[in-house]
Amino acid sequence: VQLQASGGGLVQAGESLTLSCVVPGSTFSRYALGWYRQAPGQGRLLIADINNEGRPNYADFVKGRFTISRDNAKKTTYLQMNSLKPEDSAVYFCNKDQYEAADLWSWGQGTLVTVSS
Repeated sequence: VQLQASGGGLVQAGESLTLSCVVPGSTFSRYALGWYRQAPGQGRLLIADINNEGRPNYADFVKGRFTISRDNAKKTTYLQMNSLKPEDSAVYFCNKDQYEAADLWSWGQGTLVTVSS
């Protein structure tokens, strides 16, 4: 599976972005999905996940600002990010929810989000 995340860019603090990630293949709807991010010099961190019934879960530091969703017909997951902060700057990736999956898909290139102060 070749994951295709997009929608990143350079924004100012307080602005919004919506990321998208297309997951080709027929098994998309089976899996709980997650959005991850990796800041320079840090590990990849799960920040939001959504199960196959659409129930979301968030890391505390994005709760109330980010919204994860999925469209099974389009094989796409989204991450709506509001009230962005400079510390949200990172490369963002999608994949299966690491806590629900026996293995993950190969990581795509991710999409870079840069938030200026």
